[in-house]
Amino acid sequence: MQAPPEDLQLIGAELAVRWADGREDYFSGEYLRANSPSAENVGEKDIFGNQYGGNGPREFPGVKIEGWDYQGNYAVRFDFSDGHRTGIFSWEYLRKLGDLQRKKEKD
Repeated sequence: MQAPPEDLQLIGAELAVRWADGREDYFSGEYLRANSPSAENVGEKDIFGNQYGGNGPREFPGVKIEGWDYQGNYAVRFDFSDGHRTGIFSWEYLRKLGDLQRKKEKD
């Protein structure tokens, strides 16, 4: 289980995340909105395997983070400037997004 970050801050238009191991990740609102784990973004399946949702836009130009609420000690839910606020980002998922972003920057 991923330990919670030591700190979350908005620096300009980016979210800065400082992890307990000293690593820092920086995310734009556009990136987090595009990767929201909400049913609107990724969809959900019923008991018969039918997919609902998850076919919306994948880019969110100009979307900013306006705030957030902690979800227990395991996740955070962001308030985005386009009104979206249903995706719950677990600490594991947020760290994974940081890993993916770092990998993309190296390629």
